[in-house]
Amino acid sequence: MKQIVEIVPARPGWYARWRLTAESTRCYPVTLWALLEEPDGTGREVIGVDCAGQWPGAEDDGTDGEFVRYLFQPPESGPPDDAESTAEPYRAATRPVPAP
Repeated sequence: MKQIVEIVPARPGWYARWRLTAESTRCYPVTLWALLEEPDGTGREVIGVDCAGQWPGAEDDGTDGEFVRYLFQPPESGPPDDAESTAEPYRAATRPVPAP
């Protein structure tokens, strides 16, 4: 089983694209990058986790879709045409934090 070696925040403009049907894709902003490594130190891989908590290779990524690719679109050019709202998928998966 691969281990997480390092986690870094993703710069704005990175998206993960998922194929939902033969004609439909959806992009979610990538929030962080994780460097994975085999226990023996070989087989390094970088994966992005998007704002909905999905990543390629997850057993249940929640998309009912297939990962297509990562793409970069400069923030000043706006999100891709198939971008999903950044707040709704993530908010549904979190619990409120109790007040101190």
